[in-house]
Amino acid sequence: MDDPCTTSHVLNTPWEEFVVGLYEHTRSNLADMSPLPMPLLANTPLAATQRAIGEFVAGRPVLLADGEGAARLVLPVEGLTPERLAALAACADEPIDLFVSGTRAAALGARSIGAGVVRLAPSSRCEQVLALAGAVDLQVIVDAGDRVAAAAIELAKLARLLPAALAVRWHAGGSAAPTGAVSGVTASEVLAFRAGLASSLRLVSSARVPLHDAGDSSFEVFRDALGQFWTAVVIGDVDRTRPVPVRLHSACLTGDALGSRRCDCGDQLRMAIAMIAARGGGVLLYLDQEGCGIGLANKMRAYALQDRGVDTIDANTTLGFERDERRYDIAARMLRLLGIGEVALLTNNPTKMAGLREAGVLIAERIALVAPVNESNRDYLRAKQQRAGHLIGSAQPDSEVPDA
Repeated sequence: MDDPCTTSHVLNTPWEEFVVGLYEHTRSNLADMSPLPMPLLANTPLAATQRAIGEFVAGRPVLLADGEGAARLVLPVEGLTPERLAALAACADEPIDLFVSGTRAAALGARSIGAGVVRLAPSSRCEQVLALAGAVDLQVIVDAGDRVAAAAIELAKLARLLPAALAVRWHAGGSAAPTGAVSGVTASEVLAFRAGLASSLRLVSSARVPLHDAGDSSFEVFRDALGQFWTAVVIGDVDRTRPVPVRLHSACLTGDALGSRRCDCGDQLRMAIAMIAARGGGVLLYLDQEGCGIGLANKMRAYALQDRGVDTIDANTTLGFERDERRYDIAARMLRLLGIGEVALLTNNPTKMAGLREAGVLIAERIALVAPVNESNRDYLRAKQQRAGHLIGSAQPDSEVPDA
């Protein structure tokens, strides 16, 4: 593995010698080239955060500054190995800190401190760090974190990783300074990044895609600055002079594609398409928000906790996420780009309605979307109704989820 503290390496094979020689040759040729135009290289706050997210996805450290001269070398906990932990410790003049989210800090026994910091003992092992980042029944001292801690957690969430990071203080020119190339970004840039994602959305392709339950329809595919795809399924003839039937559907691989019985997502998807078609036309927004925005891998971690008796709400917060990590500004921008200003929203979720309204979309009507209940999803639906306020059962908020 690459050592973040040094770039020195003994070349042991002819292949390594060839690669290094090719690199030096390419670097020499690049040095002789005319500089590229600045618009191609501008290191905007958006670009700096994009690079930092990419480094986290690859399991590499990032230099995260608070804007006042202090900085920390931060490393995502997901993918941590004993070798990486030892390499990070070699960069430190003091014990390593573990940054956790406010919800994870609460699961560890702290209350109302926002992002938290756990001071790791010098003898901490890899498995102990992983347990602190994502296990259930642990009680440790958690101190209040700062903006750098909050930004490190946000980086991990943007990368769809477990929301936890290791950190060491970095002093320019000090013995702990890494000599290799490390991406740098400020806490302010990271914390502002998500709010700018909606404005980066661009329509990149479209095509006619007839659907089994809808007949005439087309897919309008958008891409954001992270490279994520967001799809508008335009069904039938959309009459923009009246409230347009719209469904915001968060992607669910397990339910939509594979027929999982742990949720009602697949049933809701097919019901929504049929209901929109029956009303003459409308739009289904298929949103890249697997697991209420935590990603597929973290959703499986939440499922594992549910199998141990934790409900769907507490499973997310135990892992360090909010109850629901979704935002609706991207959905609102998709609707605006499609020329839709007022909608009849197919949903049981009041939070979704509030988020869409906050993003500037007029909601003229809520249309209930009542999916079948089975033995495997009954507790999940009850938790959504009783703890998240979902209007499940009928259009009325006091309807009970029936037994399967």
